[in-house]
Amino acid sequence: MPKNKIMAAKSLSKTYGSLTALFPTTLSITKGEILGLVGKNGAGKTTLLKLITGQSLPTGGELELFSAATPEGLRQARQRMGAIVETPAFYRDMTARQNLEYYRIQRGIPGKGTVEAALHEVGLTDTGCKKFKDFSLGMKQRLGLALALMNHPDFLVLDEPINGLDPLGIVEIREMLLKLNREKQITMLISCHMLAEMQNLATAYAFIDRGKIVKTMTAQQLKENCNQFLRLVVDSETRAAALLEKHFQDIRYSVQPDKSIHIYNLHGKADEVARVLLGNDIRLFSLEPRGMNLEDYFVSLVGRETDD
Repeated sequence: MPKNKIMAAKSLSKTYGSLTALFPTTLSITKGEILGLVGKNGAGKTTLLKLITGQSLPTGGELELFSAATPEGLRQARQRMGAIVETPAFYRDMTARQNLEYYRIQRGIPGKGTVEAALHEVGLTDTGCKKFKDFSLGMKQRLGLALALMNHPDFLVLDEPINGLDPLGIVEIREMLLKLNREKQITMLISCHMLAEMQNLATAYAFIDRGKIVKTMTAQQLKENCNQFLRLVVDSETRAAALLEKHFQDIRYSVQPDKSIHIYNLHGKADEVARVLLGNDIRLFSLEPRGMNLEDYFVSLVGRETDD
């Protein structure tokens, strides 16, 4: 694995009996990247994160972390990682400091100041004697982040790190992650259901659907791909959609709640689309190019709306 590669998965897969949770997956992360893992609930995001962090063993394929691939090498490499995959296991009747101190000792992380530094990093220095069981969901997320940061990781793996946070909290966590990435060159793999927010973080993307990576690209490539889609308003979206499917066999589109049709892969064929519709007695009220956001692009890849 090249020195600038933090993680490389080759044909990595996971099955549970007859269920395939992750089909053979090839994916790599370069030092300094923030890779956004985009997919719906059940798409395979958490399965992939668990394989990378060692919380689950792969059924097949290969995994390298910091150029290590043997079981012992992977174990040592994971000491350079911090992770939140699903809800971290904290003691309900202990404070934030007590929980972090427990894990600091358990993991052999030197220096008591590590706990205070981690709490400060995520804005939890003023929780005092408040017990974990009384924390809001947002506070629990922040404590999970603090735990992930305690060992000064080179690679962060975060599953829904802003879940439960209010808008101000989301901005604070985003700025913290960007600062860690910028100033300490911490590489990150982040899954997030708030796709618009992912666009404020990620430098690269991996789109996953039904256990398969369907597309990987840089943020710049995504920007280029999201330049345009065609928005149609017609007298019968059902008839128009059927007609377009027949004429353009590779068409990717969605029908919006306002009955407009968004076509994602025929940017340069607006005139042909209009001719097909008008030539078959479809009344065309408007046809215009528009820009796509991350959710629009995800729909264009998998053919339906995301609910993650």
